Amino acid sequence: MRRAGRTAVLAAAVVLLGGGATGYAAWTDRREAAPVREAPAAVRPGWLMFRAADGRVGRVPLGHPSGPRVVDGPRCDRFSTGGGVSVCLVSRPGPVTTAEAMILDRSLRVTRGIELAGIPNRARVSASGRMVSWTVFVTGESYSRGRFSTWTGILDTRTGYAVTNMEDIPLTLGGRRHHAPDVNYWGVTFAPDDNRFYATVATGGKTYLVEGDYTGWRARAIRENAECPSLSPDGARLVFKKRVSAGSDRPWRLYVLDLASMRETPLAETAGIDDQAAWLDDRTVMYAKGHDVWSVPADGGGSPALLVRDASSPVAVR
Repeated sequence: MRRAGRTAVLAAAVVLLGGGATGYAAWTDRREAAPVREAPAAVRPGWLMFRAADGRVGRVPLGHPSGPRVVDGPRCDRFSTGGGVSVCLVSRPGPVTTAEAMILDRSLRVTRGIELAGIPNRARVSASGRMVSWTVFVTGESYSRGRFSTWTGILDTRTGYAVTNMEDIPLTLGGRRHHAPDVNYWGVTFAPDDNRFYATVATGGKTYLVEGDYTGWRARAIRENAECPSLSPDGARLVFKKRVSAGSDRPWRLYVLDLASMRETPLAETAGIDDQAAWLDDRTVMYAKGHDVWSVPADGGGSPALLVRDASSPVAVR
């Protein structure tokens, strides 16, 4: 049986990247939520969706990303969409700092709201729209020694079942069942079957790429030093960030992993990208760099190219 994690109110200090704000947070599920807006924003095939500089969700034509843009969606800190379902992660500052995962329909209207502990970090929706995942930063865990940890949740929109914190999923590491208090997951990406998924797990000072089975509720590490995976549309490859330096200058580099051969290829982007990259198509990866969205060929050739200015959280709607 799947474990839903901690559902009681938890005392947690929230860490803002570079900000240092702290607070207390709770996790509850709200079936009814106030609409974000009444404007005719919508998610349709043929659009490249993104989060604009002011936080609102916008779109440009997939075939002409440098063309006119429309920015008329809700404000989000992280955004993802698939199959007519979107997730919008929003920080809720105040005396008690919280966040919210708002589940949106094709018209970007709220159908469900889930209150979260922590600061929004990652978000993904499966291609069918059935599976939704998010990651938030929190502090206050006894093992973290004042540093942040992550809570990652998964929602099955078909059944309505939400796993509030997946850290208790049975993990196999090095062929053995792994038990440790410092296990943290983040950056989930879903396979086309809506059952298999990939994610990052950190434990013992190392990071691993894990392959998960949602129905069987288990995960196994398949590779070390891989973070924030994103599965290609054909399900054959993963793009991920790999730590290549212990310093703060360009600590990561983007790689693509072929799942059949387990061969990895460094991409032509050499900047230290701290993002969960996405796929523009089966041949091209896109990611946030600075204040803009860039793209680079997935085969290791070519060179980085500016895709959308003043944007982040890119999603190609097919």
